[in-house]
Amino acid sequence: MASMRDIKRRKSSISSTQQITKAMKLVSTVKLQKAKQRAEETAPYFDMTYKTVSSLLEKTGPIDHPYLNPKDGGKTAVVAITSNRGLAGGYNSNVVKLITGGGFDKENTVIYAVGKKGAETLPLKGYALALDDSDIMEAPAYDDAIRLMKELLTAYEKGEINEIYLAYTHFKNTVVHVPTLMKLLPIEQPEASEDEEKKESSGPQAIMNFEPPAEEALSLIIPKYITSLLYGALMEAVASENGARMQAMDSATSNAEEMIEDLTLKYNRARQGSITQELTEIIAGANAIA
Repeated sequence: MASMRDIKRRKSSISSTQQITKAMKLVSTVKLQKAKQRAEETAPYFDMTYKTVSSLLEKTGPIDHPYLNPKDGGKTAVVAITSNRGLAGGYNSNVVKLITGGGFDKENTVIYAVGKKGAETLPLKGYALALDDSDIMEAPAYDDAIRLMKELLTAYEKGEINEIYLAYTHFKNTVVHVPTLMKLLPIEQPEASEDEEKKESSGPQAIMNFEPPAEEALSLIIPKYITSLLYGALMEAVASENGARMQAMDSATSNAEEMIEDLTLKYNRARQGSITQELTEIIAGANAIA
């Protein structure tokens, strides 16, 4: 059994740790409120952009455009959005597992890391790192999404990559965060035969006319589409990170409280045993003298 001094020292250490986790929880809670608000404000634009482009392509016939048709050669690029800091539960490991379990060929896959945890972990798993833009996660802005979009599209147009995927954590609510893998390019055009019955029942469909021509219009629309998806993912990732860290620190604080209670009980038992032993020794000594 541990001595009273050891128990007291351990209890003091856990109490100090508990104060740190409690402070980190409060900080994460404040950050979460701000990040949650930004994510909720961004979500409608994020969702509507995706639906608009999907609807546009559905109403358009087959178009010969590099953003729509897969290219031969090149590698698959995965934009991995993680955090720059740990102590967020399974937040970062879930994104890494999403990529490692996504069926990507390691030799033909390059990682565009947004977040130090992804930049550190994925190369250890055998993936090549094409870009480390972890500074974005300190304070994500729309300009950062534009810069990342340009990096990706430049590599895509040069033929260095032929597919682009986005791995991030979708912010559903404060306690639910869903690792999500999304294909950005090439954009898959809907089949012309999809939902034919639904279209017929909804009446005549408007013909999609482009001005300027379809190819030129898509060259203007798709970069904005990619940027909006990247920015929306960044906002949701920041909210998810702070939500995950808040939960992790809350659990750590609760665990510390349980450990302190257990150590307090052990300390009291050891103290009681020590007092009983001293009384026994005093009584035995008094009897011996008598």
